[in-house]
Amino acid sequence: MIKKGNSNSMPIKDVLNKLSIEELDIKGKRVFIRADFNVPFDDNLRITDDSRIRSTLPTINYAIDERAKVILASHLGRPKGKPDPRYSLAPVAKRLQRLLDKDVIFAPDCIGVQVESIVSKMKDGEVLLLENLRYHAEEEKNDEAFAKSLANLADFYINDAFGAAHRSHASIVGIPKFLPSAAGFLMKKEIEYLKGVVNNPVRPFVAILGGAKVSGKIGVLEHLEAKVDKVLIGGGMAFTFIKAMGYEVGDSLVEIEMLETAQRIRKKLKSAGIKFYLPVDCVIAQSLEPGAETKIVPTMEIPKGWRALDIGPATVKLFSVALANAKTILWNGPMGIFEIDAFSRGTFAIAHAVADAYALTIVGGGDTDLAVHRAGVSDALSFISTGGGASLQLLEGKELPGIAALTDKPIESL
Repeated sequence: MIKKGNSNSMPIKDVLNKLSIEELDIKGKRVFIRADFNVPFDDNLRITDDSRIRSTLPTINYAIDERAKVILASHLGRPKGKPDPRYSLAPVAKRLQRLLDKDVIFAPDCIGVQVESIVSKMKDGEVLLLENLRYHAEEEKNDEAFAKSLANLADFYINDAFGAAHRSHASIVGIPKFLPSAAGFLMKKEIEYLKGVVNNPVRPFVAILGGAKVSGKIGVLEHLEAKVDKVLIGGGMAFTFIKAMGYEVGDSLVEIEMLETAQRIRKKLKSAGIKFYLPVDCVIAQSLEPGAETKIVPTMEIPKGWRALDIGPATVKLFSVALANAKTILWNGPMGIFEIDAFSRGTFAIAHAVADAYALTIVGGGDTDLAVHRAGVSDALSFISTGGGASLQLLEGKELPGIAALTDKPIESL
């Protein structure tokens, strides 16, 4: 089952004590690869961003090269436990076919007699994509019988769906109960960067946290407390910190129940000698309507009836200077509502500052991923995580169910 003397291991054995795909003898075997093909579509059901598909290609191609029978599975959207053509993976099969430059068989379901028949006729090196796992309510319920039906299709299980590794679903934690299980190359890479780098960063290590709410980032702030040298706070969450310091923030987003927590964390980080940066100016408006009047004001002078929707130019300069000497940068969460042009400049400017830094640069979280792509700097970054909730949980120091469920490495290889 396990290959001996494999020398192609990645430099993460101290952060991932689980088997990886190249340590399994999958030649000629049926290999179930759980991927994350939860890609965005336009109104005409055309894929608008295939980066999640591309990120799993190394694992798929490795399995093809090993002449395995490759069975791919994924969820897509929220079809609520029943078939819905809006959430079919058929367009993903077509895109995969083009990217792999080989035929991809598409199954009309993920379990059942018809699927079993298709799998039984597969030849070595062939690729099959199953229909949306979430067409069955049992997937999200982690139903054991459903997991066993999926497991019966294969000899080995590979999890390459880091974006879903925080879910206790049948295809994530259920199948590994029945099959030898390992991490795919994307899963390994995610853990190497997000866990390995946070545990052993090259300093100065700067964390940039943005997005709407403090509550979603508390765990990250607390886990990074003893690890970072600087913390830069932007986005809506900054105004909970600013309000907690006693300043008026107009109608800006504030989590009232988090004021004490925000103040406690800010003081704790500063007392630990960590440099803590908040916006000094911001772009404000009274509404999100196109053409609405905007102003740039100091963060302590936001009038009532106005709300902060982006960081201002002075903050961009402050944050850029703070990033200049960084050797490791971790960024999770945008600086404002970058999807609207009038409030995109702060996020895009920070994206360029991060890309220009002479540092290992890691971007995590779906919104930030989209932001760096729109800013045109994605190719200049060291690593962009495919996981939103999963990356946050890992950055909080929590164990992910999808990783915990995989088969442990033999003790002699650790």
